[in-house]
Amino acid sequence: MDFVYKKSQPGISIVFPAYNEEANITAAVTQSHAILSELTTKPFEIVVVNDGSKDQTGSLLAGLCAQYPELCAVNHPKNLGYGQAVLTGIRHTRYDQIFFTDADLQFDLRELRNFLSEINNYDLVVGYRIDRKDPWHRLVFAYLWNKTQRLLFGLKVRDVDCAFKLFHRKVMSNLQIYSLGAMMSSEFLIKAISNGNRLLEIGVQHYPRLSGKPTGGNYKVIARAFKELAKFFWRWYVVTYRPPVSWPSCHLNSARLQSLENVHREI
Repeated sequence: MDFVYKKSQPGISIVFPAYNEEANITAAVTQSHAILSELTTKPFEIVVVNDGSKDQTGSLLAGLCAQYPELCAVNHPKNLGYGQAVLTGIRHTRYDQIFFTDADLQFDLRELRNFLSEINNYDLVVGYRIDRKDPWHRLVFAYLWNKTQRLLFGLKVRDVDCAFKLFHRKVMSNLQIYSLGAMMSSEFLIKAISNGNRLLEIGVQHYPRLSGKPTGGNYKVIARAFKELAKFFWRWYVVTYRPPVSWPSCHLNSARLQSLENVHREI
């Protein structure tokens, strides 16, 4: 991947893709700024990619940029898709630790503390949703999607598309990602693991979306995902002759993490 800032600096970058999130974007930025200020003494930035929103997301971001110098807003002139928005945000980061999540407030960013405590021991720390709070049809699609990734590519990550991922910049700098829709996360993880990167999974709580409209269950989004899956299958197995992913990930659930934190406090 080609980064806008060629040399990284010590610090943390948070990336939010946002499409028609006028009801959530202000809270997403203000909460992430407050939480990062508490979690770390390192420099940090918040990169929000407005993916061609048709509502007031863009204008709200402009006002927030004047309020928060750590905020960087990048605008797509038209909607390019979730994966492209994430990749655009990553390209505009400047720090050596990169975290991306969604702007729909379905995660508690305070759980990033657990990820930051582990990132120096791994190349990637990725979340999986505990008791996922989504409509039943999205749960069915997610189940089938995860099973398909495991069957076709050997990807044994519990929750491929969980938007709670922290990784070192060097992981992405060695990758070229072609998928621009829902397949982006799968391609990222398959290539990162195949390159020998160490991965840890941590369970995170998931909350219902209270505002805005999700697009993940849209039939056009699903159709694009399977189209990109077919293209990636062709490139992976036919063009480059790569084997299925065989490197197992490590798992650590939230209850276990809390237990470990309590032990540390007692000591």
